[in-house]
Amino acid sequence: MPTVTVSPKFQVVIPKSVRESLGIHSGQKIQMLAFKNRIELIPIKPMKSMRGFLKGIDTTVDRDEDRM
Repeated sequence: MPTVTVSPKFQVVIPKSVRESLGIHSGQKIQMLAFKNRIELIPIKPMKSMRGFLKGIDTTVDRDEDRM
């Protein structure tokens, strides 16, 4: 697990291995969350890249007899 150091300006560098594995590029927006006792960084992906990600999902739902 890579370790980073906080600079005097409170900046951190995302390690290259993490950037490459998540496909993070320069100028990309990242959402930051404080959760319990940790910081989570979530890359924001453009909506166009989400197109088709649910393709092939099973949408059938078992329903109760009185709901049909």
